[in-house]
Amino acid sequence: MLNQEITDPSVKDCMVKILKPDPELAEFVRMECGKENWEGIVTRIWPNTKYLDVIVTGAMAQYIPTLDYYSGGLPLACTMYASSECYFGLNLNPMSKPSEVCYTIMPNMAYFEFLPHEPAGFTHDSTPKLVDLADVELGKEYELVITTFAGLYRYRVGDILRVTGFHNSAPQFHFVRRKNVLLSIDSDKTDEAELQKAVENASQLLREFNTSVVEYTSYADTKTIPGHYVIYWELLVKDSANSPRDKVLNQCCLAMEECLNSVYRQGRVADHSIGPLEIRVVKNGTFEELMDYAISRGASINQYKVPRCVNFNPIMELLDSRVVSKHFSPALPYWTPERRR
Repeated sequence: MLNQEITDPSVKDCMVKILKPDPELAEFVRMECGKENWEGIVTRIWPNTKYLDVIVTGAMAQYIPTLDYYSGGLPLACTMYASSECYFGLNLNPMSKPSEVCYTIMPNMAYFEFLPHEPAGFTHDSTPKLVDLADVELGKEYELVITTFAGLYRYRVGDILRVTGFHNSAPQFHFVRRKNVLLSIDSDKTDEAELQKAVENASQLLREFNTSVVEYTSYADTKTIPGHYVIYWELLVKDSANSPRDKVLNQCCLAMEECLNSVYRQGRVADHSIGPLEIRVVKNGTFEELMDYAISRGASINQYKVPRCVNFNPIMELLDSRVVSKHFSPALPYWTPERRR
């Protein structure tokens, strides 16, 4: 049925010639979508689907279990690396495993430069110099800097890339993470990649309950003494009769802490400057509401990504109003002081 907001007679006449009712197909879709279990819904409605064209590098790896669930395990093709600024590169092996995806930079898309990225805790006396595309070194990490035909000059994209090889003379990169510190209470610094790894580590405990984390975000709560990390989880529970109990979710908190860096664990164990990590489980659909709110404030639906860290009061209020349970780490994570020679 044509949307009633379309009132132009010429458009309506044109669309009437194209749109033809198909009651049998409509009933089939209605019946499939009306079932309680949506596992494999993609191939149930579109049985000829061969693969999914997706982005599953970096923090987007979070969605792999969800994609597998709804697609019935279809192959995931990660074809290109791009942003709203310009296209960066192509994956010449699009059917490779998500963890092995690398992109070959297309030098005709923009002028590419690279800022050497030092690991956390590394100090350098001078500011690193920009490296040209032809001078990057295998195995090293860089922050991407672009100059585009549209007028951006030496724009720091904020992506950290690792050189994995070369195709002819063009370097190939693995997307590592966004360059940003998401969470910090004291001297600890937790970035997007580390938080993602911690969530993945904790979600392993949910597998025996046929449950997965479909979405998450976080914030550093410094109102408590000591401050602590708060992680919001939206769960996909496939068997409500076997959903994870409080004890399991408490252990998920500890599993996340065990996966965080030694500075964080020192703050928890030795300095007592960081409190137990907290997981707040929110109602299903909460993150869709968060997206709707962002779009209502002018965010592009094509560019929207769930923020992995939040501190904007209206967003915090929305999330907290949807919390169904709270869980805390039941013990201290493992940590031993480093021996100095």
